[in-house]
Amino acid sequence: MTPTVPRFEELLAPAHWRTVDFISDLHLQAAEPATVAAWRHYLHTTTADALFILGDLFEVWVGDDALIEPDSFEAEGCAPLRAVAQRMPVYFMHGNRDFLAGPAFLARCGITGLADPTVLVFGNQRLVLSHGDLLCLDDMDYQRFRVEARSSAWQQRFLAQSLAQRRQQARGIRQESEARKQSGASYADVDGPAAIAWLQAAQASTLIHGHTHRPADHHLSPDLQRVVLSDWDAAAHPPRAEVLRMTTAGLERIAIAPK
Repeated sequence: MTPTVPRFEELLAPAHWRTVDFISDLHLQAAEPATVAAWRHYLHTTTADALFILGDLFEVWVGDDALIEPDSFEAEGCAPLRAVAQRMPVYFMHGNRDFLAGPAFLARCGITGLADPTVLVFGNQRLVLSHGDLLCLDDMDYQRFRVEARSSAWQQRFLAQSLAQRRQQARGIRQESEARKQSGASYADVDGPAAIAWLQAAQASTLIHGHTHRPADHHLSPDLQRVVLSDWDAAAHPPRAEVLRMTTAGLERIAIAPK
């Protein structure tokens, strides 16, 4: 696919911010209690001035009406977010698994939605924030689905189904994804020229994203870099639960001990 440069929203960090945390791809679900526990521990202990969640916080989000279902995992997942949002601003960007999280989710958690991509201005730095899926241009089947699934017509049809039907479909999608993962099939990575085009258009030096589950620092040119967030799986060996922390001194990866 041909690289395209989207419109960039811009967020100016307040002058008092000294520490900002970035996370993505926690894929929270009831079947992964160790990761949920690590997530809750992180929220309880972080001393950051702001938190940016760059997509796929939940393994799947089938609609905001899941919040009113008695004892739902979605409602339980919002409780710790709401608590931390009372201490510091929390920003949420949609991923490819939770793109249906809507206004009721944001209001329930007390957090702010973030456009993909967004340029964060932090001191004298300009950073492009994205979930990352938009830049995986070689995955043409997914890119076509992404356009369709983000349309109001598709979402209206999907949300018109019962919550039980939507949950069943989500289970099927997860099973297909897991089967593909177990088969060893390769996934498209972020397109390098497209990432450079984004950074140059945004007049930024660093792109921070998730989605690929390939945490690494990529130097795209002497002045441009791409920093990939880690996914979370606290039950893995070794466990994966990592925060990317930004201070005036730079970026640092912080491992979160599973609880």
